[in-house]
Amino acid sequence: MCDYTMIGCGDIGFRVAKELIKQKKQVRATIHFEEGAVVPQSVGIRTIIANFDYQEDVPDFSVHGQNIFYSMAPQGGGSSDYRMLNFCRKLSVENCPSRIVYLSTSGVYGDCGDDLVTEETPVNPQTSRAKRRVSAENQLREQSEKLDFDLIILRVTGIYGPGRLPISQLKKGHEVLSPEEAPRTNRIHSVDLVQICLAAMEKGENGDIFNVCDNEESSMSHYFMAVAKLYDLPQPKQLSWAEAEKVMNPLTFSFLQESRRMSNRKMIEKLGIKLLYPTLEKGLPASRAVL
Repeated sequence: MCDYTMIGCGDIGFRVAKELIKQKKQVRATIHFEEGAVVPQSVGIRTIIANFDYQEDVPDFSVHGQNIFYSMAPQGGGSSDYRMLNFCRKLSVENCPSRIVYLSTSGVYGDCGDDLVTEETPVNPQTSRAKRRVSAENQLREQSEKLDFDLIILRVTGIYGPGRLPISQLKKGHEVLSPEEAPRTNRIHSVDLVQICLAAMEKGENGDIFNVCDNEESSMSHYFMAVAKLYDLPQPKQLSWAEAEKVMNPLTFSFLQESRRMSNRKMIEKLGIKLLYPTLEKGLPASRAVL
């Protein structure tokens, strides 16, 4: 039997799995389509082909007594996470994990203005994508209470790192809000997120929620401008709020309508995290890739 199961093997799931394999752990991961299994298998990850969009396309596989990292995003559309529903349908007394670390999003808090967001801040999802995440959290919480496995939830802010920088958007002339009008946000480097995931599995307690972010409050505008500077790209055009509302893609604009100042105190203190990249100034150079 494997030591760990990854539900979803995207960038972060793959990075966590590789770190576990370095530690001589046995790891398997669910893969959406068969062609996606080649790279995980090449580093020693056992794969399970499972399309969680459809109940009939999720094979029976044992997770009994397993440690699970669930990093699969919800499907697009709707206010409920049906992929999570299809995962939870596989759980039972006879097929009960030991613990699950679920990668959620800070978006579940909605717009918090200038308030400092802690784990005690009530969820207030204001977009469909955030409502799907609250749906996922609630489904897992219900199963945890019913089957008595440990559940740790990570509410993750914007992830950046190698392969996760907005280079193509900047080259296409992506516009940003003027820094004076841009809402506040935090980010987390993908390398730091991996160590946080592993620490949560080891040190988190049932019912724990952790805000996952770095030590720097900034804005999406600041982020895009810093990436442009790093890559010697033209600085993005700055728009007023009124201009942005008229010309920006509605999905992009929706990200700018919420402000959150995240506290990572619980994460730092309880999980014993020492961030390698506490600020964009430190993290962006370590994310640089060849263009």
